[in-house]
Amino acid sequence: MVRVEDISMSYRVYGSGYPLLLIMGYGGTMNLWEERFLRSLSKKYKVIVFDNRGMGETSSGHKPFTIEQFAEDTYEMLVALKIESAHVLGWSMGASIAQELALRHPEIVNKLILYASLCHPEIFPPEPKVLFRLENTLGIPSEKGYEWLRLIFPPEWIKNNPDRIREIFHRPLGVMNPDSILKQADAINKWEGSCNRIPFLKHETLVIDGKDDLILPSENAEYLASRLPNSKLILIPEAGHGLMFQKPDKFTLIINLFLD
Repeated sequence: MVRVEDISMSYRVYGSGYPLLLIMGYGGTMNLWEERFLRSLSKKYKVIVFDNRGMGETSSGHKPFTIEQFAEDTYEMLVALKIESAHVLGWSMGASIAQELALRHPEIVNKLILYASLCHPEIFPPEPKVLFRLENTLGIPSEKGYEWLRLIFPPEWIKNNPDRIREIFHRPLGVMNPDSILKQADAINKWEGSCNRIPFLKHETLVIDGKDDLILPSENAEYLASRLPNSKLILIPEAGHGLMFQKPDKFTLIINLFLD
C-alpha cells in the first residue's frame, strides 16, 4: 500500500529493471492481468500493477471518479515509489488514463502502449446492446461473468476454448465493487477525450487491439493512431477486447519487441 492523494493505493511489483507500469481497465483489478504476460515482462522490466481508485484493495476516497483523477492518482503513485520515468501500458479505460498521464506529465512516460483504446467515446461507440450489457451490474456474479466473457471474446473462441477460459477466470480476481464500477462508467462517459490534444504527444506509441473488439470497435484504434504523430498500429485478426488472453504469446511478443 502507498498513500496517494486521498486514497490508499494497492500495488504489486514483479521483477527488476526499467519500470513498466500497467494500468487496468474498466471493472478490473490488478489480479486480472494475464499471468504469462507478467512473467515474461518481469524477466526484463520492473513491472508495476495496481488497483485503480475504488477497486480491489484501493480505497475510494472522497474525490470524484474521473479519467483525469485516475491519471493524477497514477502519477502520484509513481512519485511515491520514486520512479522518475517508466514505459506505460494501459488497457481499455486504462489506456485513456495512460493518455491523460502522458499529456499531463509527459516527462514521466517513456514509451506508451494503448491497448483497446480510443480518443473519444462517442466517435466509434459500441452497439447499444453491448453498452447496456457492459454497464449492467445487476444479477448474480456467475451471470455477470458470462456476460462479460461474451463481450471480450468472439463467440467461436469461447466455444472452442473452455479450458483456457477456466484458466483465466477461475482464480481470485479481487474485490470488484459495483458502486465503483458504476462510477467508472460515469467517468468514461464524461471524459472529454483527447483527440485534439494527442497530436502534441511526442512519445513513441504502440496502438494495439483485436480486429473484432465489440466493446471498443477497432475503428477507434485506427483513428487514434492516425492522430498520434509517432505511433504504430497493430490490429490482430480473430481477436476481441480480450486479445491479451486469447493470444497471450503473440501479444507478449509484440509488446516485448516494441519496448526493446
